[in-house]
Amino acid sequence: MGFIAAQKSGESLEPLIKNSGFWPDIDMADASLALRIDGTVTEPRLRMALIAAMASANQDLRKFKAKHLADGIQNLAEVESETLDCQSVLVSHYIRAVYCLARANLIERYRDFDSTGDGHDKADKLLDPIEDLRRDARWAIRDLLGSNRASVELI
Repeated sequence: MGFIAAQKSGESLEPLIKNSGFWPDIDMADASLALRIDGTVTEPRLRMALIAAMASANQDLRKFKAKHLADGIQNLAEVESETLDCQSVLVSHYIRAVYCLARANLIERYRDFDSTGDGHDKADKLLDPIEDLRRDARWAIRDLLGSNRASVELI
């Protein structure tokens, strides 16, 4: 009988997931720390969740990208915006959207890890955080686009 130790967060992760060029690359170690990934999430699973999140965000922002490329802007960091903590606010919004989508994806797969009754109970308790993460991702994308977070019509 062998012993398999859980991988510590941030250990031996490939440094970057290359993006399409316009959007920022995603650092696996930073993502692991920001998402509070423990050793139960393998590097390939984290990578898959981040790539799916990047693809989703990129799809939602395709018109934004096309407009700026047509204006001669080659990447998101070149788009005029405020800078906080030495980073473009728009880049921060993009990264937040990707991280929130990836975390929601990983939590949704929680049942795959522990299919006992206790595991299902834990997964059921995570339904609200999944929706919160998806909402935060939508808000980050809307913030990046400069649009309102909610549309309300009076009847």
